[in-house]
Amino acid sequence: MQLNFSGLRALVTGAGKGIGRDTVKALHASGARVVAVTRTHTDLVSLSKECPRIEPVCVDLGNWEATEQALGTVGPVDLLVNNAAVVLMQPFLEVSKEAFDRSFNVNLCSVFQVCQIVARGMIARGVPGSIVNISSMVAHVTYPNLLTYSSTKGAMTMLTKTVARELGPYKVNPTVVLTDIGKKVTADPEFSRQLMERHPLRKFAEVEDVVNCILFLLSDRSASTTGSGILSTTALQPGLAQNPAGLAGGWLCLPDTARAVWEATWPEVASSWTATGFNGQGLG
Repeated sequence: MQLNFSGLRALVTGAGKGIGRDTVKALHASGARVVAVTRTHTDLVSLSKECPRIEPVCVDLGNWEATEQALGTVGPVDLLVNNAAVVLMQPFLEVSKEAFDRSFNVNLCSVFQVCQIVARGMIARGVPGSIVNISSMVAHVTYPNLLTYSSTKGAMTMLTKTVARELGPYKVNPTVVLTDIGKKVTADPEFSRQLMERHPLRKFAEVEDVVNCILFLLSDRSASTTGSGILSTTALQPGLAQNPAGLAGGWLCLPDTARAVWEATWPEVASSWTATGFNGQGLG
């Protein structure tokens, strides 16, 4: 499916590496003018060489005042991708206030703030727009040492749904993409192998797979999708479970990776769970 974003201006946060960087490159190749936001100057320099027409913005989105100064007058934006995030892995009893605050400031507060800035501009101009927030499968399933990260992503899901309800009358459409487990938290080869064996396709989703979901949600091909999410992962059960959370008009695909995580980490707990606990009825 070829998508054309010519004549549109996009803003992508967390643009220096990974999903954000590849999203910038894909939007740039599809004709969009892209504002690339990251806190690492060297990443912006190298990205500007690959995509000469981008508008680089270097700012730490975890700082509300600095973000307001850098993006408050960013100008018209038609497409927004909130991708910036930090992953600070600590067990619950060792999580510090600094780690907790940093996680929420970058992963959630910045999404709220940048959405406000961009949506106000869209409404003032009287134009429709698309907002895609990058979440994670750990917004729906637990994972060792990811308390703060999981909490921010779970909150992002409800933020997206609530914002969609309020911005719908203005034809501003927020959606969310739930990514697969990142390489940082699957660095253990044996644990990765156990997860891989549970995948029907025997592989993890690649960055390109996530970017394709983002481009679809940004495009007018997804005009009837709002406030809901796409789970971009190869770790899907063959069937679909009816969505107990009430996402707009949709279904929720719960990852088979969830069961694998429980069985690999807490086998005594996983063995006591019924099948319905993993098919959408017991993961609220």
